[in-house]
Amino acid sequence: MRVFVTGSTGWIGSATVDELLAAGHQVLGLARSDRAAAALAAKGARVHRGDLDHPDSFRAGASAADAVVHLANKHDWADPAGTDRAERAAVEAILDGLEGSGKPFVIANGLSGLVTGRPALETDPSPEVGPGADRGGSENLTLEAAARGIRPVAVRFAPSVHGRGDWGFVNWLTAAARKHGVSGYLGDGSSEWSAVHVTDAARLIRLGLEHAPAGTRLHAVAEQAVTTKAIAAALGTALDLPVVAVDPADAAEHFGVVGHFFGQTLTGSSELTRELLSWQPTGPTLLGDILAGAYTTD
Repeated sequence: MRVFVTGSTGWIGSATVDELLAAGHQVLGLARSDRAAAALAAKGARVHRGDLDHPDSFRAGASAADAVVHLANKHDWADPAGTDRAERAAVEAILDGLEGSGKPFVIANGLSGLVTGRPALETDPSPEVGPGADRGGSENLTLEAAARGIRPVAVRFAPSVHGRGDWGFVNWLTAAARKHGVSGYLGDGSSEWSAVHVTDAARLIRLGLEHAPAGTRLHAVAEQAVTTKAIAAALGTALDLPVVAVDPADAAEHFGVVGHFFGQTLTGSSELTRELLSWQPTGPTLLGDILAGAYTTD
């Protein structure tokens, strides 16, 4: 297939492009800069210029491809409403470009906010509905598009999609530890995160694109629960820093934006995902990655 990938030079997107090319697919990657375009071309992917602020570029890319993987997101923590509007507009444009084609469309989401008190299941619908919802309600908007002659699939990612080169949550925790000279966890450290290696996440995206039925929710979860205290302890070992408890009232000051998430339990099951697609994660564990220096050595 010729696959249009947004966020194609991002953390998960780069691994997804590599996975798709290795499996024999062609890739048309969205690029908003000359640097991104050059990175895609160097891999053997074709380049489609555009960005999240210009939805027409998404519509054209979707129409030109056999399938779409949407991973781009502005992640503007200072303007979440603007981020949500941009996401909604981009997804609407992609759906317009795919309508009636029967083509697969894989969209990204996270596990945050799906349920409380237990791991999220693939059968749990997202509570975010409508333009004013988190991520513009894009998961539900996409899955509803099965009625429009599209094969939509939602992939929900663990809060830690880890690996060497990750610039996400664990990277921010590492930066906070270096800044303060201690590796911290919040409260008693019993909050838990799910985790998945980036290569396993990329393989799941490809499998979902190739095989998942319309309306499927998939969970990119290799490890269901890793305590935040264990994450902090591994970072402390890797950085040779003491491991300390941080008062939850100081979460924002100590950790920055990631402090909001580090105090929460964000877990999900991937049992149904594994059964449906015979997906078996093979990458390193989160703690193994940290202890091997993925976040602390060049």
